[in-house]
Amino acid sequence: MTAATTRPDVTPPQPWSFPEATRHRLDNGLGIVCYDTPGQYVISLRLVVPLPLAAEPRDREGIATIMSRTLDEGTRRHSAEEFAELLERKGIALGASMSEGGLTVDLEVSKRHVGDALDLLSQAVREPVFPEAEVSRHKKIRLAEIEQERANPTQRAALELIRTHFAPQERASRPTGGSRATVAAITREDLVDFHARHVAPGGSTLVVAGDLDGIDVPAEVDQVLGQWSGDAVVAGRVDAVRAADAARIVFVDRPGSVQTELSICCPGPDRRAEGGWAPYPVLSFVVGGSPNARIDAVLREEKGFTYGIRSGFRPRRRGGLFLTGGSVRADSTVEALGLLLDILDSGREGFREDETRAGVDFIGKTAPGRYATADTVADEAATLALEELTTEFTTNNLRDLATVDAARIGEAYRRFVTGEWTVVVVGDAGLYAEGVRSLGRGEVSVVPA
Repeated sequence: MTAATTRPDVTPPQPWSFPEATRHRLDNGLGIVCYDTPGQYVISLRLVVPLPLAAEPRDREGIATIMSRTLDEGTRRHSAEEFAELLERKGIALGASMSEGGLTVDLEVSKRHVGDALDLLSQAVREPVFPEAEVSRHKKIRLAEIEQERANPTQRAALELIRTHFAPQERASRPTGGSRATVAAITREDLVDFHARHVAPGGSTLVVAGDLDGIDVPAEVDQVLGQWSGDAVVAGRVDAVRAADAARIVFVDRPGSVQTELSICCPGPDRRAEGGWAPYPVLSFVVGGSPNARIDAVLREEKGFTYGIRSGFRPRRRGGLFLTGGSVRADSTVEALGLLLDILDSGREGFREDETRAGVDFIGKTAPGRYATADTVADEAATLALEELTTEFTTNNLRDLATVDAARIGEAYRRFVTGEWTVVVVGDAGLYAEGVRSLGRGEVSVVPA
């Protein structure tokens, strides 16, 4: 036996494509998108209903969130307890949530019970009765969450950031789940009316992913949802207006804090950005998306100020945000904030080819793993459906990723990052507010926690 004297060549991975979809549309306007992923016998279903938060009455904000949480708390045919028992008996996991773009109802079910899952989905979205007791319970839960959000530094920073960054008339400036006053005012009758007005098949999409061999998905969906009628609200692609005084620093005073929460943002792109979306995930990775990114290389590894600070571009239906956030040792508040803003500003000077290539490789080469399961396929398709995009966008974006270089991400960064930062600091203002002012980074106002 002779030993091999040469090693085989290692070829680069071939371009990867998102699983191919088959598309159908029922007569009532409901779109059906199917992804057949052989061997995955837990089927993932996502019903997405376009429902912009701006559709909520101003004095009932949070009603969409309460509605989503009470869809499965009893239907015309089953009480809340009976409905829960049916889900458990068939091994069906059902949940619902609201985002800026709309309502998502998600189910996970074994292949042999897909028909049962579709029937229960139909009942939840078409026939909810919103029992008074359940509505009251979920309102109390949400009111308790609001108190928790104000007590948690990370969530408190997020609330102050949107309130500072967006103009006060914009729905985006207020929490998705509503405020104390608006949630407390919601009644069962409000929920019934809101549901009847806004939850409908026209313009909505049902995503089904998993091993679909032997399942006639369109026929089964038509059988349970074909008689559903109405048109959902299709939101216009209007960017939320930034506040005129957004470029400033707000210090939320929490006396005695041993850590300080930093939250920073500026406007960013949506997925339809001029020049393509591909540079922005790379920028997120390079600036603050990994332990080796620019921010942590200084603030964590060199200075020891933090366990980690993350930064990334977050697209909205139109426009978006470039967000950076994390906590630092309280005694490093002033120096950490100054360094962090310097690092973010330095990106306008450009990026190196090696760090760019690391970001491109990570995002591109991990894509097959990220979308290896039916639930992640369904989640991606559902997210894009709310932005009126298909998963062809994902495939095309990954192909475009291969062309991304340092010059391109530098240009993309400069297009949005101008240095006009909205900054929120949550910590001990009595000890550190004056130091923050001395940075000369803009007006500093102090507000109570």
